[in-house]
Amino acid sequence: MAEQNRWPKVAIVGAGAVGGYFGGMLARAGAPVVMIGRKPFVEAVEMSGLLLDTVHFRANLPLRASTELSAAEGADLVLFCVKTTDNAATARGLAPYLGSGTTVVSLQNGVDNVEQIRAAANIDAIPAVVYVAASVPEPGHVKHVGRGDLIIGPESERTKRIAAVFEQAGIPCRISSNIDGDLWVKLIWNCALNAVSALGQARYGQIAENADARVLLQTIVDEVLAVSRAANVVLPGFEDRQAAIAGAMKIATQMSDALSSTAQDVQRGRRTEIDSLNGYIARRGAELSVPTPVNQALFTLVKLLEAR
Repeated sequence: MAEQNRWPKVAIVGAGAVGGYFGGMLARAGAPVVMIGRKPFVEAVEMSGLLLDTVHFRANLPLRASTELSAAEGADLVLFCVKTTDNAATARGLAPYLGSGTTVVSLQNGVDNVEQIRAAANIDAIPAVVYVAASVPEPGHVKHVGRGDLIIGPESERTKRIAAVFEQAGIPCRISSNIDGDLWVKLIWNCALNAVSALGQARYGQIAENADARVLLQTIVDEVLAVSRAANVVLPGFEDRQAAIAGAMKIATQMSDALSSTAQDVQRGRRTEIDSLNGYIARRGAELSVPTPVNQALFTLVKLLEAR
């Protein structure tokens, strides 16, 4: 990482809603940022800058952008924001451009991304739990509707430096002593809300207000908790069923205007991350002999939508 008295050079790998929001916040604060993403997004940013439209401000940010992973060369900090399905290929393509002092942070859904990245390219990435409601209504335009905070861990000099960079850019960032548990807490919310939002084409607030949807949400949470217990995962503050269900409802209320990333992918005809969410719970449940019929059903239905 760079010295504390100057901004690190930042590369966003997989610039989209999440990468666009956090990269945009860093750039607005003064960090040199390059966005690496799909051609339409890159062309829009090159032509008109990144439009960061948040609940607090609206800013147009002139940024470097590229479709090539080689643009990450020389970066001090890389935010790894690709879809989980692209982990291995992206990690292998990125590895040759990372310096010995480059820090990679995984800003992704799911609980095993760091392991996948390490297995594919021997990159020692730092896990992060991401809480932000954002979308890309058109290339180069990031629309933020809720939250925007991170949890990273475990505590070390490296994570302390990273957290300080995020905080300086106005991004709340907590260092966790139980990052695996915090990743699983986020997995509970994702499993409870993402597929339901996608299949029902409903925003989180609509799910929270619908009595039948709330019953479904409770059943999903029960299954995820059963798998987490069998896997010996300690969930900080959410081992209790009622606390976990209340937490899911709180997320739905805090981000009431959000359409899940899975729903956005379905709308755009893109492959989703459902394999790393309800699909992960179904697979892990099978390995641990824990029944997960509702998560299996949600996973199957989203995969059928993908196949269309």
